[in-house]
Amino acid sequence: MEFLRTDAVTFDTVFDRVIGHEGGYTNDPNDPGGETNWGITWPVLREAIGLGIILPETTIASLTRGQAKRIYAALFWDALNAEGLPDGVVFQLFDFAVNSGIGTAVRNLQRAVGVADDGLWGPVSRVAAARTSETDMVMRLNAERLDFLTRLKNWPHYGKGWVRRIAANLRYGALDS
Repeated sequence: MEFLRTDAVTFDTVFDRVIGHEGGYTNDPNDPGGETNWGITWPVLREAIGLGIILPETTIASLTRGQAKRIYAALFWDALNAEGLPDGVVFQLFDFAVNSGIGTAVRNLQRAVGVADDGLWGPVSRVAAARTSETDMVMRLNAERLDFLTRLKNWPHYGKGWVRRIAANLRYGALDS
């Protein structure tokens, strides 16, 4: 994995980084997400099909990288509405959302900035984030993420991979901040 500094964290940058973690098709019986391709699971694909983002005949196995990118843009990037967050935090939040769901990622970011974790990124959360340094947010969000992941029942099976993913993300955080 190559760690190159960017001038700004864009959707393209974030997508390329996440795909570096997610990779292609898997159907691991130990993964509660089930059949997955490019990090996209059936519930996410069904939502994308329902919204007309992807054609109805698309399957997990046939999903292309380009289709996955459209899904990530619409269902994660746009949905997170991370405008105003520092670049170093945007990627961390996006990656967390892809891996664990938007609500989980937002609630953990709220804990990281010291506000009630209601899952709604509103004015109170924005003010708290503005008062928190970028570095502190990156570190605290990843600490919250690790704490969350260690409580999952499949931690013994996937924990090592998750820790490596977060270690790589921390390297990106150092580049982005």
